[in-house]
Formats: sequence, C-alpha cells, structure tokens
Amino acid sequence: MAELAGIRTGRHCVFAMHVHLVFMTKFRHKVFTDRHLIRMEAIMRDVCTGFEAELVEFNGEDSHVHLLVSFPPKVAVARLVNSLKGVSSRRLRQEFPDLVRHYYRANNLWSASYFAGSAGGAPLDVVQQYIEQQNRPD
Repeated sequence: MAELAGIRTGRHCVFAMHVHLVFMTKFRHKVFTDRHLIRMEAIMRDVCTGFEAELVEFNGEDSHVHLLVSFPPKVAVARLVNSLKGVSSRRLRQEFPDLVRHYYRANNLWSASYFAGSAGGAPLDVVQQYIEQQNRPD
C-alpha cells in the first residue's frame, strides 16, 4: 500500500501519528544561536530516523525548540524524547565547547520537563461524534 497524505504503513497497521514536542533549556537560559539550531536539527533528524520516525518540522529560539515528529505506534513518545534530548545534549556539548558555560550548575542542557501534544487529524469533537454515530448492533 502506497503512502497517502501522511498515512504510513507498518507490517500489521496503517497509521498517521504526529506529536508536537517542545524542549526548554535548563533554567530557560538563552543558549542557542542559529548555528546551534542548524546542527541540532540534523542531530534530531538522525535520532528520529533511528526510531523509524520522521522529523517533519523543526524550529527554535534561544531558549527552546519545537519539533513536529511523525512516528510509528511501536515507539513510546517518552523514549523518543529521552533519546532526542540526551543525544542532542551530548553531541552539542562535544561540538560546541562554548555551550559548556550553560552546564556549569546542572550539567544538563535541557530542562527535565517537556511538552508533548498530539497533532494532526480531525479535531477531538469530530472524532467523538464519528464514534458516537456508529451503527451499534442490538
């Protein structure tokens, strides 16, 4: 079955799952410049590929980044987030020694918290109405 309008197929499933992720720097420090964000996007794209996921969109500011990720149902969002934050933190620290000053207190680039929101598809009220209108047998 060919991929249609963002619908992907697995061995036993057909899916269109997207998550909007937001990661903040530790203490909301203003850390990133454009060169950091360019490299971070490449790193996060590689991590997503390892999970058979796709980084659909990426952007950020000096203290946080936004990602839109398409992922298969076998991937736990928490594991994906852990890997994205861990790998990006480690590689950025290695490649950009100037970031080390932001690690001095906590030895972490990212805050432990993050935002994850489901994205795409019909609004919840439309899905709820569709389910309610199914022809239930007597």
